[in-house]
Amino acid sequence: MIKLENNLEGYGLTFTLGRGTEIVVLACQVILKMLMKENIDEIFSNFAGFWRKITNDSQLRWLGPEKGVIHLATAAVFNALWDLWAKSEGVPLWKLLVNLTPEQLVSTIDFRYISDVITKEEAVLLLKEKQSSKGVREDHLLKTGLPAYTSQVGWLGYSNQKVRQLCRKYLALGFTHFKIKVGKSVDDDMRRLGLIRQEIGAENKLMIDANQIWEIEEAIEWVKKLEKFKIYWVEEPTSPDDVLGHARIANTLRPLGIGVASGEACANRVIFKQFLQTKAIDFCQIDSARIGSVNEILCVYLMAHKLGIPVCPHAGGVGLCEMVQHLQMWDFISLSGTTNNRIIEYVDQQHDHFVNPTIVENAHYMAPKSSGYSTELKKSTLVDYEYPNGRKWEELFNTGIYVRP
Repeated sequence: MIKLENNLEGYGLTFTLGRGTEIVVLACQVILKMLMKENIDEIFSNFAGFWRKITNDSQLRWLGPEKGVIHLATAAVFNALWDLWAKSEGVPLWKLLVNLTPEQLVSTIDFRYISDVITKEEAVLLLKEKQSSKGVREDHLLKTGLPAYTSQVGWLGYSNQKVRQLCRKYLALGFTHFKIKVGKSVDDDMRRLGLIRQEIGAENKLMIDANQIWEIEEAIEWVKKLEKFKIYWVEEPTSPDDVLGHARIANTLRPLGIGVASGEACANRVIFKQFLQTKAIDFCQIDSARIGSVNEILCVYLMAHKLGIPVCPHAGGVGLCEMVQHLQMWDFISLSGTTNNRIIEYVDQQHDHFVNPTIVENAHYMAPKSSGYSTELKKSTLVDYEYPNGRKWEELFNTGIYVRP
């Protein structure tokens, strides 16, 4: 949390799975110390320069550069700054981004290392192309929202009955895109995919997520065996750093009508640049807490748009849904201007911990109306879950499941 003298507060977060959170917290504290004597108005007036100042610090770059724990911390701190900026303007983040002129928006982006793909001047022109029709799309957003897909129906280990129940539940809620986890067993994957196809029908989209489990040729052969289930995309089929491996998989599966999606574990804009340049992915998946906050994510959207690859954000619990909705809404209004092949992941959990939780109606993300980036956690959640002194942590320490640090 970043607090101004006028008591305005900006909240930021990044995403971990538990162990290692304390390491990210320490990295956040280091970066926050670098903000202490900065003028907030000067930061926002030269946001790209300030982002470069932090990420280009010669000593902190030794811990990355621009990857790993130090970049997760960068995301958390800059998420808080964007939340603060939107709150200071009294608008939700998506609206702040939409209201910025093309020149203002581009001024928040560090184009270092990506100018061979897109320059500041090109980015401004791309944004100006959509200026005159932004109002029409904003009206559409406010009335209809943006399409979501569910990842709830196919977690590994679910019984046949539970899979069927969940498919029926989310069909009734209006969902047309469904994603399941795969990779443990080909036979089990075929069983579960068969069940889901029976429930959702042939017309709805079905995606699979391997979470980086396969070698290259293994991924190709495994997915080929699942082709009959009309797979829309395979997500993270191999190492998230293997650009050429993804390209090999994508080039082989594309003629079968199966796309490759990746990006949730992508370290920075430079790796994204290579995925996009080589057509190693058919769907670009940004994560609002993985790379360096909105400043860096905006340039990934711009590169993807120029190279004709749709962005479908990775989301889930712990605030990811709350954040990525803002980014996709800006993209729809100000950049891509379409929902074709663009859909946002939705996981129906942990939203109750947020002051302004995501609202999904008829399988569409509805536009947030409260000011900020939707990142503020409830005070009760902080009391219960703050590491290591929260009430829930006390309970775990007392049972011996975890050792107090």
